[in-house]
Amino acid sequence: MSTTAYYTEEGLRKLQEELHHLRTVERPHISQQIADARDKGDLSENAEYHAAKEDQGLLEARIAKMEAIVASARVIDSEQLDTSKAYIHSTVKVRQEGSGVERSFTLVAESESDIKTGKISVSSPIGKGLLGRSVGEVAEVSTPAGTTKFKVLEITR
Repeated sequence: MSTTAYYTEEGLRKLQEELHHLRTVERPHISQQIADARDKGDLSENAEYHAAKEDQGLLEARIAKMEAIVASARVIDSEQLDTSKAYIHSTVKVRQEGSGVERSFTLVAESESDIKTGKISVSSPIGKGLLGRSVGEVAEVSTPAGTTKFKVLEITR
């Protein structure tokens, strides 16, 4: 059973588009590969056939996983969220204690994360550390490089 994940409208739309692509483009393509390989003769020694069947199994598993994610996804309206604490879809401006480097992170669902644009997953170490924090609080985050402290400077939507 999947847990509920919260997405922006854009994030959910991307998931739905990917699922649609898997169903309408990838599934027929693999079916065609299986049919082509079957036409080549003896299936017991046909490597192309076995590879295509394996690809089909992997694709069907991916489709099932995507369907479960989409079914449990909820769109969250960031306009109605409280800005006193950092929650999913919050943009949190922080200063790293020690170095004084300031950064902004937008907390998003795992499938929407993109570190290049500053979108980090709420399940990442930094995301977990920032969740529920208020302006002025210090989040202590355990990362592979060690423990880092971030002071929350601002929370916006």
